[in-house]
Amino acid sequence: MKNIYKKKIAAACVATLAFLGLQSSIVFAEEKVEDKIEIPEKPINHEIIKENVEEKISDKEKELLSRLVEAEAKGESYEGKVAVAEVVLNRVESPEFPDTVKEVVYETTGDAYAFSPVQNGEINKPASEETKEAVDDAVASPDNLNNAIYFYNPDIATDNWIRSRKVIKKIDNHAFAI
Repeated sequence: MKNIYKKKIAAACVATLAFLGLQSSIVFAEEKVEDKIEIPEKPINHEIIKENVEEKISDKEKELLSRLVEAEAKGESYEGKVAVAEVVLNRVESPEFPDTVKEVVYETTGDAYAFSPVQNGEINKPASEETKEAVDDAVASPDNLNNAIYFYNPDIATDNWIRSRKVIKKIDNHAFAI
């Protein structure tokens, strides 16, 4: 009798261990499935984005961007000029705006251009060497404006909508916003 009793206990132990092992496998498998379903948000690799931007921008578009920056940021610091260029480049990369520098620069909202120098003809004036270098730096460097897609001068802006945008950085006379 003792041997039969021992065999039943051993069988019960083995069954219990097998059951526990099976449960652990199911939990482990569920965790793996959840790991595959939950995709963690990956940080933006701005270096890759800038490499893509550099490849997309022709010399002609860099010249256009330089003229826009000259008109928008004349009298601003070098950092301010880089930031204005970055806003245009961020717009090119944003799904909310056109896909090229030229299309962004000449975009219209209603019957006005998005950038006043296009409207008033200042964009037709040549850019300084400093502004051209600032544009080159903006194209080659990571975005330091956290994807800002707007800028304005709070002292002279008349549009209340632009003032409703979240300002993330101020440089010289410009507020940079998302």
